[in-house]
Amino acid sequence: MSHIIHVAVGVLIDDKHCVLLARRLKGTHLEGFWEFPGGKVEAEETVKMALNRELREELGITVDRTSPLLTISHDYGEKQVLLDVHRVEAWLGEPFGAEGQPIAWVDARSLGDFQVPAANAEIMARVAELLNAG
Repeated sequence: MSHIIHVAVGVLIDDKHCVLLARRLKGTHLEGFWEFPGGKVEAEETVKMALNRELREELGITVDRTSPLLTISHDYGEKQVLLDVHRVEAWLGEPFGAEGQPIAWVDARSLGDFQVPAANAEIMARVAELLNAG
């Protein structure tokens, strides 16, 4: 049985009802795809600790307040992931591609223009609902 990778994922929505997506860097699993920022939960971390660490590393921000959005299990064949998705309701700092990755603020009409990993499809649907409700 393969090891399941537990991932903390952040959904940031700005005051213009756009969501932040980041592009996976060359040389990474699923390079070139767009995704919601986040990363692996380490053994000694809670999901919120991991989310704060990952968003600080990837986007240069500090998470202030989050709420659980959904949990997704996905099997890529070569790896299995458990995505623990949180809406980041408040943060400190201005997000930027701190690891050199492109980022984009995307409105509901443009979400379909971005190729995302299969595990992110359900998140995209939920985010579209949030953006359209806002």
